[in-house]
Amino acid sequence: SLPMFLLALPAGALADVLDRRRLLLVTQGWMLAAATGLGFVTLTGRATPNLLLLFTFLLGLGTALNGPAWQAIVPELVPREDLPATIVLNSVGFNIARAAGPALGGLIVATAGPSATFLLNAASFVGVLVVLVRWRRPSEEAILPAERFFGAMRTGVHYVRHAPELIAVIARGTAFVFCGSALWALLPLVAKDELHRGPGAYGLLLGALGVGAVAGAFALPRLKRNNSTDLVVVVATLVFAGGMLALGVLQSYPLLLLAMLLAGGGWLSALSSLNVAFQTAVPAWVRARALSVYLLTFYAGLAAGSALWGFLAGRFGLRAALAGAAAGMVITLLATARLHLRSGEGLNLAPSRQWPAPIVTPEPEPERGPILVTLEYDVDPAHAADFVAALHELGRGRLRDGAYQWGLFADPATPGRYVEIYLVSSWIEHLRQHERETVVDRELKRKVRGFQKHGGPPRVSTLIAERPGSASPEERR
Repeated sequence: SLPMFLLALPAGALADVLDRRRLLLVTQGWMLAAATGLGFVTLTGRATPNLLLLFTFLLGLGTALNGPAWQAIVPELVPREDLPATIVLNSVGFNIARAAGPALGGLIVATAGPSATFLLNAASFVGVLVVLVRWRRPSEEAILPAERFFGAMRTGVHYVRHAPELIAVIARGTAFVFCGSALWALLPLVAKDELHRGPGAYGLLLGALGVGAVAGAFALPRLKRNNSTDLVVVVATLVFAGGMLALGVLQSYPLLLLAMLLAGGGWLSALSSLNVAFQTAVPAWVRARALSVYLLTFYAGLAAGSALWGFLAGRFGLRAALAGAAAGMVITLLATARLHLRSGEGLNLAPSRQWPAPIVTPEPEPERGPILVTLEYDVDPAHAADFVAALHELGRGRLRDGAYQWGLFADPATPGRYVEIYLVSSWIEHLRQHERETVVDRELKRKVRGFQKHGGPPRVSTLIAERPGSASPEERR
């Protein structure tokens, strides 16, 4: 798990700055090489615990670099109206692999040995590479130069910070996996110590979770048809909490299989709904970076939760730890109840292409800045409250798209006169703001302009910070 913490944010920046298809080819090739190396080391009898950890870490590096790009390409593969179902399908594949993979690996180890297992794992990457090679990703012509690596990372974190709908998903998702990790971490111990059964029984419990996840995927569209995302996540969370409680209380193996079926459905329904709410609320230009923040918090919650519930199980017993995790899931559900999940399925986050870039002669140097933009509005005082609310919503959009400071000021001497200001770090970043505007942003601008007395656009001024020696060559001449 360590590579995910080290590389999640850099991987998101790379996936937005570079061509995602090429990045995936590199990461899948890297994992192919690492898995092949582990297979040959084991086949030749030279495997040691340190080498096993090293190759596992190398595979983890590939997984961490692969994750944000892999999730970010999903909206590129299907029409927008099919995106929610596609995200659920992606989650189904993940959960099937998570449930069936260990069982299949154990079977191959038992019949052909560990080296065959590792080499088969390596061969599995070849299929993915073939698909990626054959995929013809539509190329996008960029007018502006690509963002710099560290600047791209900052922009991604900045975007999420000023997107309340994404913060809500991250907070609720992290709380869910932090408590829910107890089931995945303690399930092997329950099978071994409480049920006194072997690996086969544990595999069946994992399989029940996977089957439940698939069943939940089929039921999810029907559940979402007449219910809000909030309600679906609440019900799914309570179902999963009930499964964890049953795992700590029940001694009947058949009843536990049934409980794991329900828990699998709750797990997939909650995480898929959260994933849909996140991905449908992020525009393409920052999608991988935003997803990297989400993945970072997700894996942090999963790892920290597993460690905590494992410690508590060692101290107070398995039943107490599972009951505590179930109770914690209900408590965090209540604590985050005010963070509403806003599904972005109806939002048009495509680039608007209708905010013309400022034409300045001579063109300022790209890195010159900061840039101060001011906009003056004349509004009917009777509509001032609605105007201020709309402009604050627009201000959050300015901050997400690259501004690092925003403010709205009223003129006390002239009722209805307002001045909006925002600061951008450089001229090139200001030009990128014009490229990042979405159709939703454009409609919000129209709404704000509708409050203008004369109905036209506000008076705009764009100023560049002036320091000693910062004059242009033309000005110096």
